[in-house]
Amino acid sequence: MSTVDTPTPIPTRVIVGASSQDYPGWVQTQEDELDITRREDWTTKYHPGSLTHILAEHVWEHLTLIEAELAARNCFAMLAPGGRVRCAVPDGNFPDPDYQRTVQIGGPGPADHPAASHKVVYTLDTVSEVFAAAGFTITPLEWCDDNGVFHATEWDELDGFIYRSARFDHRNNDGVIRFASLIIDAVKTD
Repeated sequence: MSTVDTPTPIPTRVIVGASSQDYPGWVQTQEDELDITRREDWTTKYHPGSLTHILAEHVWEHLTLIEAELAARNCFAMLAPGGRVRCAVPDGNFPDPDYQRTVQIGGPGPADHPAASHKVVYTLDTVSEVFAAAGFTITPLEWCDDNGVFHATEWDELDGFIYRSARFDHRNNDGVIRFASLIIDAVKTD
């Protein structure tokens, strides 16, 4: 009886800045092993056009706008056609003054996640511009409009689970949204 080696499947779903996020079928990466602004960090791990999903929960706000645009272009290059970046960031239009103080640029942040490293506070328009400039088509999933009104569309958590969302964050269990992220899908349509 012969033994045939089964090739290790190539990962196609990657969590950037994963921290403690660990989901079946997803590869965790941390900033020290994959700096999303450095193309060579990507290409030493993955082939361009080989990924189907990139998940970034509260990562993009730690980049300058120039770094954010560079990271978006790198993601675009690494994704296969039809692939997506699911990106969640603090929402600059969420209508709670305490939330805004916590997420502001250089703000205090929660004890386990200092916002002092926040470099941008996004709205739907500004985060969409970053990803659209890289070639993505944007679909908003959860966001507050310029008047602070919360909006959401149905989204499948299997395409990227976002804990800090109106749907899943424990602070919202009683139906009152106390914490929400601005969440988009940026899809590579070509």
